[in-house]
Amino acid sequence: MAEIEFDCAPAIADFDLRALPVGFYENPYPFYHALRRHDPVRRMPDGSYFLTRYDDVVAVYRDAKRFSSDKKDEFRPKFGASPLYEHHTTSLVFNDPPFHTRVRRLIAGALTARVIAEMEEGIEQLVVTLLDRADHGARFDLIEDFAAVIPIEVIGNLLAVPRDERGNLRGWSLAILGALEPAPDAAVLARGNRAVEEFLLYLRDLVAQRRARPLDPARDILTRLILGEADGTRLDERELLHNCIFLLNAGHETTTNLIGNALHALALFPDERARLVASPALMPSAIEEFLRFESSNQLGNRRAVAAAEIGGIPIAAGTLITLCLGAANRDPAQFPDPDRLDVARAPNRHLAFGFGIHQCAGLNVARLEARIAIARFLERFPRYELAGAPVRGGRARFRGFLSLPVNLL
Repeated sequence: MAEIEFDCAPAIADFDLRALPVGFYENPYPFYHALRRHDPVRRMPDGSYFLTRYDDVVAVYRDAKRFSSDKKDEFRPKFGASPLYEHHTTSLVFNDPPFHTRVRRLIAGALTARVIAEMEEGIEQLVVTLLDRADHGARFDLIEDFAAVIPIEVIGNLLAVPRDERGNLRGWSLAILGALEPAPDAAVLARGNRAVEEFLLYLRDLVAQRRARPLDPARDILTRLILGEADGTRLDERELLHNCIFLLNAGHETTTNLIGNALHALALFPDERARLVASPALMPSAIEEFLRFESSNQLGNRRAVAAAEIGGIPIAAGTLITLCLGAANRDPAQFPDPDRLDVARAPNRHLAFGFGIHQCAGLNVARLEARIAIARFLERFPRYELAGAPVRGGRARFRGFLSLPVNLL
């Protein structure tokens, strides 16, 4: 399959993230291809720039000193003095060193290779339990009944959230992340602010309990964040609470979308599904291809703190830049035949988890969850079929489904 052809002129002449064209949420890739071909460093109506070439995106990622991840200037007019502003400007992902380094070191110390390996048995049991509830021939929602359940349980276990208190976690996560869209309306912002307030209220009590009764800091992220490092590095209460919210949001969104997008893609490419079913050893490369083909996180953002040049275009200090990971991961200069799913694709240097110092700290947890979930699902239901119209999340930044019904065959 060649790169998607598209009548690009009307699509990109007025392209604006704040007023996306009809059809974008269903399939953004023709728009990305058109922009990459004809306007790869696009100046948006608000003065920001939108990057769609792989090499340009990587160049910005590499230069963390010139291109900042700090979002205070960007989010102040968007969120005002609100819970959303406090949350998103205090979380790991939207900060630069030294704060970013300090928080990332604490989190990474609780996600060692040994800890991740020890998680495998529990994830296997969870996936088997979820699949045992399904019947051949039954209607099954790959999101509600499967993909969304797994990361909530995994992150809930990592933070030792009591199982009967996990019911609100997904709703809070969707509401908070929904406010990161380029142009959230008043209702979206209200839901996001309310979710932050409710989540903080819950976490204050959970943290108080954990301070009174600490768990093993080598396995419990919350205890590790509370105790800090041996050199005395610790988070204050506000930093602690907001980065717990970040952990839940990042772990939930990435993995839910990865599993859902992967199983949807395999249904659309039955030959690749048959290939993977026949050769389970391809699963590691298949996971990387699912990440590339339908990246859960489609957009990243940076701010130029000094004058720069991107793709031959001068960029003034203070300019906001959107990194389109979804477009970079379909760049034919890096990925031959980019709109075709290839479960054995190699090399596959995708940017789904970011790049450089801000690469996702939990990427190996997400890979583990997806590998087990997709492998066990295909073992049980190798001939599953889409049943009815999937419901997209309706978001530009995070690409996934709210509902994905299938028939289990």
